[in-house]
Amino acid sequence: MVHRVMQRVDVSLDIRLRGAIAAVVEEQTRSIVPRLREEIEAVVRQAVYEAVADELAAGVGTPPA
Repeated sequence: MVHRVMQRVDVSLDIRLRGAIAAVVEEQTRSIVPRLREEIEAVVRQAVYEAVADELAAGVGTPPA
Protein backbone atom coordinates (compact mmCIF):
# COMPACT_ATOMS: atom_id res chain seq x y z
CA MET A 1 0.00 0.00 0.00
CA VAL A 2 2.82 2.42 0.83
CA HIS A 3 4.32 1.80 -2.59
CA ARG A 4 1.03 2.67 -4.35
CA VAL A 5 0.63 5.80 -2.24
CA MET A 6 4.16 6.89 -3.12
CA GLN A 7 3.45 6.31 -6.81
CA ARG A 8 0.35 8.50 -6.61
CA VAL A 9 2.27 11.19 -4.75
CA ASP A 10 5.02 11.02 -7.38
CA VAL A 11 2.55 11.46 -10.26
CA SER A 12 0.69 14.23 -8.47
CA LEU A 13 3.89 16.09 -7.62
CA ASP A 14 5.16 15.74 -11.17
CA ILE A 15 1.98 17.29 -12.60
CA ARG A 16 1.79 20.07 -10.01
CA LEU A 17 5.47 20.96 -10.19
CA ARG A 18 5.39 21.10 -13.97
CA GLY A 19 2.45 23.49 -13.78
CA ALA A 20 4.09 25.65 -11.12
CA ILE A 21 7.39 25.81 -12.99
CA ALA A 22 5.65 26.62 -16.27
CA ALA A 23 3.75 29.47 -14.61
CA VAL A 24 6.92 30.96 -13.14
CA VAL A 25 8.82 30.66 -16.42
CA GLU A 26 5.95 32.28 -18.31
CA GLU A 27 5.73 35.13 -15.80
CA GLN A 28 9.48 35.75 -15.91
CA THR A 29 9.49 35.66 -19.70
CA ARG A 30 6.72 38.25 -19.87
CA SER A 31 8.59 40.49 -17.45
CA ILE A 32 11.84 40.46 -19.46
CA VAL A 33 10.34 40.96 -22.93
CA PRO A 34 10.25 44.78 -22.72
CA ARG A 35 13.88 44.89 -21.55
CA LEU A 36 14.93 42.50 -24.32
CA ARG A 37 13.21 44.70 -26.91
CA GLU A 38 15.04 47.76 -25.59
CA GLU A 39 18.39 45.98 -25.73
CA ILE A 40 17.79 44.58 -29.23
CA GLU A 41 16.69 48.01 -30.46
CA ALA A 42 19.83 49.63 -29.04
CA VAL A 43 22.10 46.98 -30.58
CA VAL A 44 20.47 47.29 -34.01
CA ARG A 45 20.55 51.08 -33.85
CA GLN A 46 24.25 51.07 -32.96
CA ALA A 47 25.07 48.55 -35.71
CA VAL A 48 23.25 50.64 -38.32
CA TYR A 49 24.88 53.83 -37.06
CA GLU A 50 28.36 52.29 -37.28
CA ALA A 51 27.72 50.81 -40.73
CA VAL A 52 26.48 54.14 -42.10
CA ALA A 53 29.39 55.99 -40.49
CA ASP A 54 31.88 53.52 -42.00
CA GLU A 55 30.29 53.86 -45.44
CA LEU A 56 30.31 57.64 -45.25
CA ALA A 57 33.94 57.66 -44.13
CA ALA A 58 34.99 55.22 -46.86
CA GLY A 59 32.94 56.98 -49.52
CA VAL A 60 34.26 60.51 -49.06
CA GLY A 61 35.20 61.73 -52.54
CA THR A 62 34.01 58.50 -54.14
CA PRO A 63 31.01 58.70 -56.47
CA PRO A 64 28.03 56.54 -55.45
CA ALA A 65 27.81 53.10 -57.01
